[in-house]
This record gives sequence, structure tokens and C-alpha cells, in this order.
Amino acid sequence: MKKNWKKILLGGVVLSMSMLVLAGCGSKSSSSSSDSSSTQNIKVWIDTEHVAAIKGQVKKFEKANPKIHVTVKAGSSADALKDVSKDPEKAADVFMMPHDQIGQMADAGLLYPVSKKYTKTVKANNVQSAVDGVTWKNKVYGFPYGVESQVLYYNKAKLSADDVKSWDTLTSKGKLGTNFAEAGANYIFTPLFMSNGDNLYGKNGETVKGTNFNNEKGIQVLDWIAKQKSNSGVVQTNAAALSNLQSGKTDAFLSGPWSKNDVKKALGKNMAVAPYPTVNFGSGDVQMKAFLGVKVYGVNQQTKSPVAAMKLANYLSNEATQKVEFNKNGVVPSNIKAQGLQAVKDDETAKSVMTMSASDHSVVMPKVPEITNFWPQMDSIINDTYKGKIKSSDYQKKLDKVVSVSAKKSN
Repeated sequence: MKKNWKKILLGGVVLSMSMLVLAGCGSKSSSSSSDSSSTQNIKVWIDTEHVAAIKGQVKKFEKANPKIHVTVKAGSSADALKDVSKDPEKAADVFMMPHDQIGQMADAGLLYPVSKKYTKTVKANNVQSAVDGVTWKNKVYGFPYGVESQVLYYNKAKLSADDVKSWDTLTSKGKLGTNFAEAGANYIFTPLFMSNGDNLYGKNGETVKGTNFNNEKGIQVLDWIAKQKSNSGVVQTNAAALSNLQSGKTDAFLSGPWSKNDVKKALGKNMAVAPYPTVNFGSGDVQMKAFLGVKVYGVNQQTKSPVAAMKLANYLSNEATQKVEFNKNGVVPSNIKAQGLQAVKDDETAKSVMTMSASDHSVVMPKVPEITNFWPQMDSIINDTYKGKIKSSDYQKKLDKVVSVSAKKSN
């Protein structure tokens, strides 16, 4: 999923005229007469690495629903917005997608709002952060099947569980490899501002003019970032993060569940995982936060079989399928009962992600379309502050610009 976020963060998406026309269309009824008593053919787009696991679940679904035939095609969840918008009528009826594309897709008329029946199911069966992730303007627009956030991987031969509880002890007793100076720093370190009490697009992530980084708390964060350049326990590393961990140049790094297997190869029996540490911006220790991502199945608003499509999306996100996804692909469940499975609770990475998925450890990635203008500004200010290219006297001006740009409509 890391590469999915990067695709989203490093470039905005231009909405086509066809999408804008669709935005004006009303949602069809989920009891549409297009769902006839004859066999219905629906198509689902699945990320390549998930196809094998999902095909087995699709066979079970078809057995239970003999009048629904499902065609599984490999797709890219990160490109859901782009791929569906090319030709909605020919796109898949159901598709994997990251939750932060929901705002753009819903506003463009590309997503079917989840019916009342399944909305109740989504809300009852999933952790609150996942429900928040699929909710846009008080409507549910997707079926969550997993959650993910960054965690702290570390070498337990070099650092203890107590050492990694705070940024100060972590970087005084070991070396943390992380990225302050290159593209992608925005995804890792924007949540520092929320850790210190600020908001990105309001408390719910949907208020266009709700970003308030340009205050004293925001200035504190930039001052802290600037100091990390001279922190000997912080090693600027990006592409070389895993090789540095393996060679012993670093003892820890921040990444998500997508790195679990690679870290295991690098550290072997010395691999350990923990939630993010606390951090002190000058007013005492606070919990360092990360962005939370929700893995989602969306239903195409142009589907000719909305009832069947929602039935499939619900099935592919239920407790049983989330168990399969965890066992075969390491996807951390969003389903409450699936999170309680012993195998999930015993997995150190999953356990840390579940801790991070709580609101006191993470911020659900905002879904507002305007966020596409925000990312380049944040990369620039974090990179340049760390490198010492921005004077402390200019922090206010730079943050004012971030806040101003963040409220502009995306192109």
C-alpha cells in the first residue's frame, strides 16, 4: 500500500468532463430493476497480489449466489479514480481503492452510496477509524476490508522496548533512519502537526478551510524538524532504509505493514515492531501520530447490477474474507471480530497497526479533493526546514502559504 499512497501524494488527479457530468447525476436506487432474476455478470478489479486469495472467496460467493457470475480482473487500487473515470460504464462494477479517493469519486458521481442495509453492517462490524475513512458528507461510500498505518520497526538487539517509547530515547540510544529531506516526507511527517494539536482540513478531515498549521503549535513543529538535522541519532535515509537497517548503519525505521517481510529478511530474529513513540515539541511529551489508511471496496455508480455488486463488495469485506486476506497477504483487518482472531493478536506488526489505528495514535487521511494541492507544499516546507534553508523568522510566512494553498480547489 505504500506505493499506493505515494502515487496519490506525488500528483493530483485531473477530473475529466465526463466525471463532472456524472457528478450532477442522482444516485440510482440500490433496488434498481436492472437486477433481474436472470444470471447477472459483474466484474471486480483486484490488486494483482490479492487475486489468488480473492478468487477463492469469489468461488464461495458464486456458490452461495448461483445467479451471480463474477469475473476477476487484475487492477490497481491506487489508480481507481483514474481508471474508473476513463469510462465508468466499462469499468468494473466493484473495485479495490484507497479511502482517500472517496471524496473525489463521490463528488464526481463515480461511487454508489452504500445502501442503508449495508451501511448498518459496515458501521456495526468495523473499527470506528475504518468507518470514518469510508464516510463522506455523512454518507458511507465504501466497504472497508483493512487498515494500515506506519509503525516503528527496530533491531531488538540494539534497542529495548522501553528505548523506543520516546523519540528522545530512541535517537539517543540508537539511530533512526527516516526521510526528512526528500519527496515523501509529507506523508511521514505531516501528522506531527496533528500530534501537536493542529488540524488538517478540520477535525473530521472534510473542512476545506479547516487547516490551522499557521499558529504557534505549527511553528513549534517546524522548529523541532529543524533540530533533527543536528540530531546524531537521526539518519536521513529513503531508498536505502532497508539496506541501512541490515548493515547496522541504522537500528530502526518508520514504515508500514507493506515492509514487514523485507524487514524480517533484513533483521531476522532481531526484528521487533512497536507503535510510534512519543515526541516533545517543547511543551511536554505527546503521542507522535501517523496517517491511517483504509483499504476499501467501492461500487461503480454506473453498474447495471447494483444489488449484486453491493452483495459482492459486502462479501469481499466480511470477517471471513478479511481473515483470508490477513493469512495470505498480511492485510490488517478492519473488522472488529477479525481483529480479535488469535493469529492477528499474536502478530507483532498487526498488533502495532491496530494500536496505531486508534484516534490517539493516528489521523484518518483526509478525503477532500483539495488535498492534491497540499502535498507539494508540505514536502517543500519539511524538506527545506530540515535542510536549514528556511529561517525561523520565515516559518510563519511559509505556514501561511501552506494553509492558503490547502484550501484551493484542485485542478
